[in-house]
Amino acid sequence: MKKRISIITVNYNGLTDTCALIDSIPFDEQMEVIVVDNASQKDEGAIIKERYPQVKVIKSAKNLGFAGGNNLGIKASTGDYLFFINNDTELHREDWNPEALIKRIDSSERIGVVCPKIRFAWDSHPIQFAGYTPLSSITLRNHSIGFGEEDRGQHDLAHPTPYAHGAAMMVKRDVIEKAGMMPECFFLYYEELDWSLMISRAGYEIWYEPACTIYHKESQATGQNSPLKTFYLMRNRLLLAKRNIPIMTRLLTYSYLIGIVGTKDIITNIIKGCPQQAEATLRGIIDFLKL
Repeated sequence: MKKRISIITVNYNGLTDTCALIDSIPFDEQMEVIVVDNASQKDEGAIIKERYPQVKVIKSAKNLGFAGGNNLGIKASTGDYLFFINNDTELHREDWNPEALIKRIDSSERIGVVCPKIRFAWDSHPIQFAGYTPLSSITLRNHSIGFGEEDRGQHDLAHPTPYAHGAAMMVKRDVIEKAGMMPECFFLYYEELDWSLMISRAGYEIWYEPACTIYHKESQATGQNSPLKTFYLMRNRLLLAKRNIPIMTRLLTYSYLIGIVGTKDIITNIIKGCPQQAEATLRGIIDFLKL
């Protein structure tokens, strides 16, 4: 049966977090919850299905990455509004207000995506996201508005943002039909930025709506400074530039990211006695050059 909202999350060796998220969702008849198990080492999809029969579980035969997993969720969904949420987040009933997101996204035909306020789940719940600033075309640097601030209501006005936050974003189904699905070439990191640019080029705006809040524990799946994370951050910054920046500016971006950032990271990690991190940076550059 067709639903109004499809909540989609991807699970990869994250059973405890995923179950905590599901436990925090106030289910209703207009909502479906879809969990995509991205080939976890144990059959966590089967455990989730047994524990939560009301959840639609999609099991992938291999790890398709963040975008690939979410794209499986899109294909299985029926909602008019698709809410993508990281499995390491939780909803608090007093702050979870999906109707505010729908109201914002329906306020203009130009709005295609809306993100809630995102706060960290620990201590006093400082802000993680209240919108983004634009990326520099050379350095590809920007910042998350409000990051680390105590929430005193200083970011409680809705506004456009150049990019959606991958931890929580609501997208109209017809936007995906026009702009395309998440780009799977990234596998991990930067795919939501690239998707945001795809959606913007399709003629839609992305908004931040603080009337709804979710709480983010931050994923431990790849580690805070793991070689895997280092590899994909280096590779995918370059890939983002390749796919979105005009050729002349792109050459400057490559020079900065490879000649300055990459070289500095390699030397710094060697000096610090972290050869795996240095190797991961180098492999990220080499892998990109092979694309």
